Amino acid sequence: MNLEATKPEKELGNELLIERVIGAAIRVHIELGPGFLESLYEEALAIELRELGIEFQRQKPVPVFYRAQPIGEHRIDLLVESAVVLELKATATLEKVHFAILRSYLKALGLSDGLLFNFDARRLTIKRVGREFHSRPEEENISF
Repeated sequence: MNLEATKPEKELGNELLIERVIGAAIRVHIELGPGFLESLYEEALAIELRELGIEFQRQKPVPVFYRAQPIGEHRIDLLVESAVVLELKATATLEKVHFAILRSYLKALGLSDGLLFNFDARRLTIKRVGREFHSRPEEENISF
């Protein structure tokens, strides 16, 4: 049985979009290689996405709320087609905090798909990150 045929169209649409975005990031890395600032990779990736006709927003501010009160905002490197969050890094190694930050972006936006790219490696590091969902009773009494 073809499993792709059973997926909802939106999920399949994100899969195709994610493939195209990964291809664009690979082209950037092949051309520039490691050693540049994150902002330069962001600019180059924006050029690639634009040439592919993929809609995106750069450095998108996203408000964060606590108990329905705004407490600050995130800045998303790239939000692609209002569906996939891209977090770009140019660091020696990816750390757990990079994954946690991307998951917090996904949570703030109510999205499920994120890509974490590290351009400062000999080979481009690509990590797909999904939002963590926690089931929790609507009202939970917490006492200290």
